Amino acid sequence: MVSRALEAGGLATTSISLVREHTVKIKPPRALWVPFPFGSALGRPNDRDLQRRVIQAALDLLPAPAGPILRDFSYGEPDEGPPAPLQASAVAVSAPAFDAAMETTQMRRYHEQWLARTGATAVGLTGIPPARFRGVIRFLEAFAEGRPAELRERPPDVPLPVFLRRCADDLKAMYYEARMVARPGTSSEEIARWFWGETATGALVRRVKERMDASDDPALRAAGFGIAR
Repeated sequence: MVSRALEAGGLATTSISLVREHTVKIKPPRALWVPFPFGSALGRPNDRDLQRRVIQAALDLLPAPAGPILRDFSYGEPDEGPPAPLQASAVAVSAPAFDAAMETTQMRRYHEQWLARTGATAVGLTGIPPARFRGVIRFLEAFAEGRPAELRERPPDVPLPVFLRRCADDLKAMYYEARMVARPGTSSEEIARWFWGETATGALVRRVKERMDASDDPALRAAGFGIAR
């Protein structure tokens, strides 16, 4: 929609797509589809050559008339792209019997160190500060158990399925950033195996996804897609 508005004002636009099916339906004026996982739109981290090629391929679409145009990015060797993110289903569960709310409070201390060091964070989709994440945990627990679930911080214009997904994403972001402080040098796969296999919050997100997948509400099922990754 933004692209169309800019084009109407005489400004050519281009974009990068991670989900080809969505782009086909939306029909932006110009788009480059890349065969990379979510979070890696430009390819492997720290691979400047590959990232420049992706950006250049997207910019090369600018001289073309607004189509819509959807071009596929060819990245060469099969192992050139970043690996797909580890799914929860690929990790054996060994989470101890522990209170996810208490665990989240402990992880928040490491996350505060992350913020002090980097000044940046991927936390923020819900608009809820990490200091209030114990409430987010209780909200997700209620939903997973089939009890009435609501959180006063949920904006009235944000549907429950979308808010559930944002809560899960904010918790994962905080845990991942906290883990990078607690265990420097840990790979992304090691962090994923730790989160999904050893934390109470990872186990809780799994249960939330199971309830969403089993729902009769198509919006819940759709929002649950990819929540455990």
